[in-house]
Formats: sequence, structure tokens, C-alpha cells
Amino acid sequence: MNQSDFSSLKLHADLLKNLISVGYEKMTPIQAMSLPHILAGKDVIGQSKTGSGKTAAFGLGLLEKLNVKRFRVQSLVLCPTRELADQVSKEIRKLARTIHNIKVLTLCGGMPFGPQLGSLEHGAHIIVGTPGRVEEHVRKGALKLDNLNMLVLDEADRMLDMGFQEAVDAIIEHMPDKRQTLLFSATFPPQIKSIAQRILKNPVLVQVEATHDSTVIQQHFYEVEEDIEQRQLALRLLLHHHNPESAVVFCNTKQDTQDVADYLEEHGFSALALHGDLEQRDRDQALVRFANRSESVLVATDVAARGLDIEALDVVFNYHIARETEVHVHRIGRTGRAGSKGLACSLYSAKEHFKVDRLAKYLDQSLAGEPLPPLSVLDNPIMEPAMATLQIDSGKRQKIRPGDILGALTGADGIAGTQVGKINVFDNWAYVAVARAAATLALKKLGEGKLKGRTIRVRRIRG
Repeated sequence: MNQSDFSSLKLHADLLKNLISVGYEKMTPIQAMSLPHILAGKDVIGQSKTGSGKTAAFGLGLLEKLNVKRFRVQSLVLCPTRELADQVSKEIRKLARTIHNIKVLTLCGGMPFGPQLGSLEHGAHIIVGTPGRVEEHVRKGALKLDNLNMLVLDEADRMLDMGFQEAVDAIIEHMPDKRQTLLFSATFPPQIKSIAQRILKNPVLVQVEATHDSTVIQQHFYEVEEDIEQRQLALRLLLHHHNPESAVVFCNTKQDTQDVADYLEEHGFSALALHGDLEQRDRDQALVRFANRSESVLVATDVAARGLDIEALDVVFNYHIARETEVHVHRIGRTGRAGSKGLACSLYSAKEHFKVDRLAKYLDQSLAGEPLPPLSVLDNPIMEPAMATLQIDSGKRQKIRPGDILGALTGADGIAGTQVGKINVFDNWAYVAVARAAATLALKKLGEGKLKGRTIRVRRIRG
């Protein structure tokens, strides 16, 4: 029997029969690697992208474990958006076609609360929902999780991006410690590692794709005149040439950081400065806007960029080569997407040639200067950031949660959940990234609607 056949698994006969009827024959890599562990009752961390077949992996796991005769909530699947929750519910219902009287209930924000309460009163076996709305039902006592035996966090990285950490923690407090937990995520930033350590017990790690660790970084060095204008022009040529969606420019001084950011802004780039002279609020806002992809270029000092939790930059530019070789290696290690090559471009003057030699020795590589791109690249259009940031003048102190913002944006006549990016809630204000094309509608929806029953002030931050 082929190990990639579903029939090689210890699945209920009805489930296997249905899989064949809906055209599922061979397992995808994520299914083949995770299902044996899921069916054995182990906690699993699965790294895979959308479309990899992970929904069927955890869907089959929770259906195999389900006792239909016990009309209690036995499984909970948390998803970042309503669209994904609807998709997951449909897939589970499709997989469960041969199991009679099974009830799957979807609970998402942006939908009326009342009908959901009515449905909950009638009970369910499986709940699929967004953290904000599920947490609200749990808090109000409408959703009881005492009989839960399986928790699934789907697209966990996106869930945390959207600010749902607190809601997820609050939900977990209401469920039994003795349960199986499955966490699926496309990336593994520190936040995900931390939540996994807290809520999973001896998890099995299943990775389908190569991770960031195997990234090879391509380095390019360009000799420039000592003159500031020449150095700034060299940086602009390289930005036009590579046209990155996301890049950090490292400078050795606070003054250069501000000057370079101002210069790039004057020449049409969406650039932000990050250095020690900024007020905390401005620093927070700069990091939010860069991390949520509504600004393309962050110009920073090493001190300000310390602890910068931004993975997979397209390019790192060294406006100056770092004073220490270890710092240079740390800077360039931030580039490269999972499974692809990273790119680092460094500028140096004749006086800094010794730094390049020292680096070559340290890295045991030969590092030679290259010619800069031609001036004609300045005619290349500059890529606009994909997102725009809206600032809401209410935050944690006004009891605003990420789920409230997501619900207000995606309700009737709103924007799609897929057009909502990162949500960051601070004490007295909040930021939400929306697709640039949907920014006007999103602004109108929030401005005319209400959050927590109150009208709120909202504005689009330039850029």
C-alpha cells in the first residue's frame, strides 16, 4: 500500500469512503507528514502555505476524534478572517458528508450577534470562527468549551499579525488543559514560537518547505565618492534598480538616518526614519507602518533597529558599512524570503576600503566592488506600497479590540477580510493596514460606523 494513499491511515471507513467520492486520492505533503501524528493524538506544529491541503489534514483529525452522540462543542478552529473561516467550515462539512447529524457552526465578527446566540443555544459539535467573536461568545457565557478535546489555530502568524494574541489567550483559559492542539502557520516569527511553547505539549514539528535558515545571501559592494550627494544618488540608483517592496537602509549616525529618509521622500519613495531622537509614539508608528507594508523603505540606525521584528526583507542596504563585522552580518541576515536568496547592497568610500577587506577575511569570501546601475534606471517607476495605514483615535483604554476593528471594516457594504492587514492596538489609539485600493472605502466605513457603540475619529496616515 502506498504511504501517500489515504487508505494507509487508520481512518473511519465512512470517512475513507467519502474521501474517494469527493476525489481525494493521494495525500499532499503536509497531509502525509502531519496526519499520522494528528490521528495518534499528538500536538502538531505544521508549517505550510495556503493551498497546501492543511484544512483536510486537521479536518480529518477532528472528525475522526468526534463523538456525534455527545452534542457538545468538541473541536474549535480559530482563523484570522471571516473568509478563511467560511472556507474551513465548507471543507469540514464536505469531509463530514457521510457522518449523520453533525453540526458545524461558524462564528465571525462583521455578522449579526443575535442569530449566532440562537444557533449556539441549539448546540454544535465543531466551532469555526475568528478570535474576536469567539472570545466574545465565551466571555458572555454563550459558548462553553468544557468538553473541548481539539483546538486548531489556522494561519496563526496572520492571526497574531492582526493583533489577536490577547483574544486567543482569553479563549484558551476557558478550555481543558487535557486536549490536542494543532498550530498551522506559513512563517515562524518569535511570537509564534512563544505561543507554541505555552499552549502545545511536546509538539511534533512538520515542515513542508525550506525555511529562512537555509537562505543564501547575495552580497554586492559599490565604491562611491566621499561626497554625500554621490552616496545618496548611489542609494537611489540601487533602489530604482531593485524596486523592493520592503527594504531597510542602515546608517551609522542619527543625522544621516534622518537626512537619507528626507532625501528619499523628496524623490518619491515612501521612506521612514527610525533613530533614537524620535518620540516613542513616532517610533511606534514608524515600526507599525513599515511592518504592515504601507511604507517600503525604513532608514535606521543599528540601535533603533535592535529588536526589529520584521522577517524576510527584499533587500538590506548598508548606506555605510557597519563599524563591526558582527553587526554587518546581523544586518544582512534580515533579508531573504523563505526558500529564496537574500540580497544585501553595501556602499563604501576609498577610506572605508579596509572595512571591506576585513569583512572578506571574516566571511572567508572574495568581495569586489561593482559598477553602479546606469542613471537611466531613474526612469523606472517606483513601486507603491500594497497597503495604507488608518489611525483610530481609540485603543485599549477605550476597550477596543482587534476583532472590533475587523468586524467594523468587514460588515455589510464593507471591505473583504483579505484586504485587511496587520492591526495594532495601543493604549489610546490603534492602527489598521488595509489594501491601498480599499483605503477610501475602509475610511468611510470606519468614519460612518461605530466601535463599541461610539463614533470614532479615524484618519489615513500619509503615504
